[in-house]
Amino acid sequence: MNAPARILVVEDDDALRTAVVSTLRAEGHLVAAAPDGRTILDDLDRAVPDLVLLDWMLPGPSGILLAARIRARSDAAVVMMTARDELDDRLRGFAEGADDYVVKPFAMAELVARVTAVLRRRGRVPTVIEVGDLVIDPEGATVRRDGVLLDLTATEFRLLCFLAESRGRTVSKGQITTQVWGYDAVAANLVEVHLSALRRKMEAHGPRLVHTVRGIGYRLAADRGAA
Repeated sequence: MNAPARILVVEDDDALRTAVVSTLRAEGHLVAAAPDGRTILDDLDRAVPDLVLLDWMLPGPSGILLAARIRARSDAAVVMMTARDELDDRLRGFAEGADDYVVKPFAMAELVARVTAVLRRRGRVPTVIEVGDLVIDPEGATVRRDGVLLDLTATEFRLLCFLAESRGRTVSKGQITTQVWGYDAVAANLVEVHLSALRRKMEAHGPRLVHTVRGIGYRLAADRGAA
């Protein structure tokens, strides 16, 4: 088992910073926090984090400036937290060293999923995800249920991986469309169509794992707490 990932959260909004830190600690990570970027470069010299969650609009040095400085002196991953979601802004952030974005306002489940995905690419979290008798190998692009290899389409696999990264939490239909298809303007029933097909394949070899939380969204969990 990998050691807990070290994460630094840089966010000037006290309530959001507290919520993010609490959520990531509940995931088992070692989390430090700062309200701005004035001291974090010194902190990087003392204890290099695996990942920095960085607000774009900060007092003092901006998040985009800090991203470039972090990339120049450490190999920490950088995930930007920002309300700036225009294409030019995202491209600039990636050019300065960001590994991913989460756009405000965001659900904590989405934040956890994005952080987990970046850490997995960095080899800081297990590459195989297990939920009950379901075993997902994102790198090998395989899924087994009770030892049986499932034949999933590429879309079903992306959908299942997103649900698995948010396992135990409820994610909305909007979060699913953004994460799986990359945009919101999709047919209203597209999520239901692919979820139904995914459920049929999974439930041919065991009880339901993808649950509907009525009026909210969907949850992957090895329990019967939802429909």
